[in-house]
Amino acid sequence: MLLDAIQSPSDLKLLRRDELPILASELRREIIRITAMGGGHLASSLGAVDLIVALHYVLDSPRDRILFDVGHQAYAHKLLTGRRDRMHTIRKEGGLSGFTKVSESEHDAITVGHASTSLASALGMAYARDSLGQDYQIAAMIGDGSLTGGMALAALNQIGFTQKNMIIVLNDNEMSISENVGALNKFMRTLQVQPWFQDAEGAGKKALSSLSRPLGEILSRAKDSARSFFDPQSVNPFHAMGVRYVGPVDGHDVQELVYLLKHLTQLEGPTILHALTKKGKGLGYAEANPIKWHGPPKFDIELGETSASSGHSWSAAFGDAMIELAKDDPRAFVITPAMREGSGLVKYSKVHPNRYLDVGIAEDVAVTVGAGMALQGMRPVVAIYSTFLQRGFDQVIHDVAIENLPVIFAVDRGGMVGADGSTHHGVFDLSFLRSIPNVSIALPKDALELRAMFKGAVKRGGPVAIRYPRGNVEPAPEGSCPDLG
Repeated sequence: MLLDAIQSPSDLKLLRRDELPILASELRREIIRITAMGGGHLASSLGAVDLIVALHYVLDSPRDRILFDVGHQAYAHKLLTGRRDRMHTIRKEGGLSGFTKVSESEHDAITVGHASTSLASALGMAYARDSLGQDYQIAAMIGDGSLTGGMALAALNQIGFTQKNMIIVLNDNEMSISENVGALNKFMRTLQVQPWFQDAEGAGKKALSSLSRPLGEILSRAKDSARSFFDPQSVNPFHAMGVRYVGPVDGHDVQELVYLLKHLTQLEGPTILHALTKKGKGLGYAEANPIKWHGPPKFDIELGETSASSGHSWSAAFGDAMIELAKDDPRAFVITPAMREGSGLVKYSKVHPNRYLDVGIAEDVAVTVGAGMALQGMRPVVAIYSTFLQRGFDQVIHDVAIENLPVIFAVDRGGMVGADGSTHHGVFDLSFLRSIPNVSIALPKDALELRAMFKGAVKRGGPVAIRYPRGNVEPAPEGSCPDLG
């Protein structure tokens, strides 16, 4: 195996380019083997393999900084940076983090776990590099799901304005955990090069690259103008923000990715390389159902079957409670920041599609949309993990609590959460919620009390946070529900 000879990115660079697809296949097999033994982020890691191989082949980590947004897709990065012998410990106590972590490896440029942070970190590093008179490359890989977050868009706005040198690899698999939402996602689906234009680009690529830079840039602008003339949908928001756009390209053609990245390192200013990838790439059943295989428990590789989950989760109990609440009260409306599956809302979203909203990875927006609904007489329920509620803290104070609005927060994963580690433990919500005037906090002891608390919160008015842990709980029995209003 080629992978056996790789202990660091410097070993990777000894391979011929035509060996890189073979290495990518080996990495996928290793990722499948590792996650089958103990679970983990499978589909996203399989989809990012070719991009990661190309980045490490072209750049010089750790001198060059390679940043991963969220970090859950970085298993191939860990395998290529000397951690293969410890991958069996990933997401286990005392083992490797399931995300990138600065204290774990010199090749991990940032510690992550939450979404949409990589571009701001990259901009900060670019300022530090230039201020200190240093010279290294910065590349940030961010998924199209993370671009639904306002923090990423705000950073992109600054990157385009400052024109700092960096490469942004847009890993576009059309997914967060579930399908992406929002206008930008809809626009990116239209960024498909017309066949005639794609052929022309392929034929002219070598000619363009051999020209002097000024003439090459003139012809590149002419090419962009032609695309806009013949395809009005290609008016590009990245261009409008001052960021050079290249793509879309095949995110699984590792040799072509290497060719492109080598050229992009020579350019001044920020560039987005838009790569189309397939979540679950290389594993048929994961490609067919990337939602199920986003973060599975241990599984049988041959059968494609996960270990049976036992019991009824608190999240499922919450979903059941919301179906009943929406049936009984027309004011009830559930909002989620891209966590339909994790929050137990798949069934609810189908039963009550007109009273369900996924705002994308935008927790602050979820809270304030809830405030807007409450001002108009609704009883919104913001379904959010404890760790992600931190990202809407100001909105809870400014937009909800000051006016004592009846927004209900379903705070899932309160307390320690296990395998996801330090970035995901729900250990701060009690402290910061207790500091906010007008906010009531409730902790149910079982599923029946959970249901009763939501019904009581609707009657009570004012902001209420109902907090429950990760884990299982007995389903609420059918019939009467205690009145906790």
